[in-house]
Amino acid sequence: MEVKIGIQNVNREIILESSESADAIAELVGQAMSGTELRLKDSKGRLVIVPTGVLGYVEIGAEETRRVGFGAL
Repeated sequence: MEVKIGIQNVNREIILESSESADAIAELVGQAMSGTELRLKDSKGRLVIVPTGVLGYVEIGAEETRRVGFGAL
């Protein structure tokens, strides 16, 4: 699951791959909005901590299985 985090007044966004579901990530973001920081772990086990006061947006990618082969769309 790809997660993009926009930070206020910063041109680059934070992009991470997470093994969590979209609903689990949305729940963590919702809980963080009433707290002081957003904590997410990426698929490699690294912890990303962002203060909620500077969050611009959090974009959660759609859950999609990877396609294999060269079949017609």
